[in-house]
Amino acid sequence: MNDTGTLDEAYGRLHTTGPEFDGWLSNHGPMAVESMVRHGYGREVHRWLDTYVGRLDELPRGISPIEPVEWREALGDPSRLGDWLAYFDRELREQPWRAVLETWWPRLLPGIAAGATHGVIRTGHAIHALLRQEDERRLAELGQAHGYWAARWQAIAGFDAPSGTPGSKRAMTGSDTAGPERATTGSGTAGPERAFAGVPRVPDQSAGINHRLEQLGELTGWRSSLAALKPAADPEQARAYLTELADAATLRYATHAHGNAVMLVHTATAPTAVLRALPALPAEVWVASLNAAWAAGAAVTAAYAPDQPVPRQDLPAVPGVAEEVFELAVRHGDEHVIKLADTALDVHQRTDDPDALAAVVRAAGLIKPLG
Repeated sequence: MNDTGTLDEAYGRLHTTGPEFDGWLSNHGPMAVESMVRHGYGREVHRWLDTYVGRLDELPRGISPIEPVEWREALGDPSRLGDWLAYFDRELREQPWRAVLETWWPRLLPGIAAGATHGVIRTGHAIHALLRQEDERRLAELGQAHGYWAARWQAIAGFDAPSGTPGSKRAMTGSDTAGPERATTGSGTAGPERAFAGVPRVPDQSAGINHRLEQLGELTGWRSSLAALKPAADPEQARAYLTELADAATLRYATHAHGNAVMLVHTATAPTAVLRALPALPAEVWVASLNAAWAAGAAVTAAYAPDQPVPRQDLPAVPGVAEEVFELAVRHGDEHVIKLADTALDVHQRTDDPDALAAVVRAAGLIKPLG
C-alpha cells in the first residue's frame, strides 16, 4: 500500500477515538502519522498506532446539536466537544472545505491557546494533508481538528485579533471599544529571537498550563513583550516573519528545552502549523495569523521557559545527515519528538543551522520514549 493509503487508513483508526484522553491530554495521533507518512515512514505508522491507540478514549457523544446562530455561546465549552465534532462533520459534508476554513479560521484564531495550542496544530497538519490530496478521510480529519479547537477555544491575555477579523472580541460582541486586556500585538521593532528573549516567566510554575496562562494577565512585562515583535506590513511579509518565528522557536528549543521538554515543543510546532495553513487561507488573514502564532509561542514560553539556557557548547552532537534525525524521532516514538523533528527538518533546510537538529536530539534525550 502506498503512503497515501496508509495515511487514510491511519485516520480511519484514529477517528473512532476522541481528541482528548485521560481528562484533557491531546490526542497527537493524527499529527504524528501525517508527519511520518510525509517523511517516508508510512511503513512504521500502523506499528506505531498499535502502541499509541490503546491509551486513547472513545469519540465523545454530543449533548445537543449546535445551531449556526449559537456558535458564539458554545465556543470554548469543552462539554460540547461531541457537539462541535458533529457540527464540523456536517459543515464539511455540505460545503467545500476551503469555504469552511475561510469562515472559521478567523473565528477560531483569537482562541489559539486551545488545548495548549493543539487545536491549531492539528488543524495545520490536516490542511497540509488536504493540500496534497482531498478525500473523505482528510476532510473528516479537518472537521475533528476544528471541532477540538472550537470546544477548547481559549484566549491569551493581552491578545485579540484585529477588529476587522470575524473572530475578534469586538466582532463577536459588536463593541468598538478595546477592553483592558487588549494589546497591540506585533507593534515593536524586535525580530523573533530578541522578542522570545524578552518574554517574562510566570511566577508560579507548579501546576499545569491553564494555571500558568491564567497568570499572564497580571504578569509584569507581559503586554510589552507581546507587543515587541516587529509588525508585518502586508501578507507576504507576514509569511516571511512567520517563517522566522518558527525558525527562532526551534533553535531556541535546543538551549531551553529543560524548562519543559514536552510543552516547549509547541513554541515551534504551533507557528509551523500556522505557516503551513497559509496557502489555504485568504491573504487578508495572514497578518492576524502571524500575530496569533506569536502570542501562542510567547505564552508557552512565559509558562515553561527555564531561568537560564544551557550553553551552546553543551548541546548534543547531531547526525551528519538531517534525515537521520527524523529516523531517530520515529525510533524514539514519542509523538512530541516526531512533531518537533517534522518542524526541525524544515528549519534546517531553510537555515542550515545544526541547532535545529540538536533540538530534536535534545528532545529525544529529555522525553520518555513511547512504550
